[in-house]
Amino acid sequence: MAERRHVMDMYRLDGRVALVTGGTRNLGFDMAEALGEAGASLAITSRELDKAQIAAKRLCKATGLTAKAYALDVTDEQGIVEVIAKVIRDFGTLDILINNAGNVQNSAPFEQRALEDWNYTFAANSTGTFLCAKEAAKHMMARETGTIINIASISGMIGKERSVYEGTEMVGVTIDYSAAKGAVINMTRDMACYLGPHGIRVNSISTSGFERGQPESFLKRYKAQHPLGRLGEDGKDIKGAVVYLASDAAAWVTGHNLVLDGGFSAW
Repeated sequence: MAERRHVMDMYRLDGRVALVTGGTRNLGFDMAEALGEAGASLAITSRELDKAQIAAKRLCKATGLTAKAYALDVTDEQGIVEVIAKVIRDFGTLDILINNAGNVQNSAPFEQRALEDWNYTFAANSTGTFLCAKEAAKHMMARETGTIINIASISGMIGKERSVYEGTEMVGVTIDYSAAKGAVINMTRDMACYLGPHGIRVNSISTSGFERGQPESFLKRYKAQHPLGRLGEDGKDIKGAVVYLASDAAAWVTGHNLVLDGGFSAW
């Protein structure tokens, strides 16, 4: 007969080690904090080590657990190899990888978008996810267990209605960002198929926008496109989702793109 477990115990991450790339602010910090609150030890990265160290200290204070900082540029393959090896040396293992790091270095309308910018966006948001997952999976495959969560976006699922930006200086989501995040979503599905026989679950999270001081005219129009009438809120709206996917509560969930968008994509 199958073991019966209390549902709240299934969400605990005690004794597990989580690596969160880009874990110093916004969604990255929130996810790291949530995993720590659930009991995981934390490794967080930033391209700038001092920022990662400051965030690690905050996380240690908030969770009472271990949080270590690492400098990492996810467009640097050798850097990824070295950092993941160092995390495993420091903690003894790696159970959870959150592929959150990403960047868009410039913004421009489609007809003015430079190939250099397109290539960088893919390197930072899609290729970096692939490289981090590949390196972490080597360790997880040897142990026949692990969880990888790739942070995508609703921009990778559907096109963008850009009238919400009218009257502001905001250009909005670039074509290359949408394409790169779409690649992350489908990469997640195929990774799940490939790594499932090795006991590794792979899922993605796609969010809509979060409210962070954007122009009021934009916020009014964009909120109206969400059935719940609001954008995401830092400090809470992604935390439950990442703990769920990382935990035994989602032990039978893989290849899934979990959408957090206040109903935006339900219209």
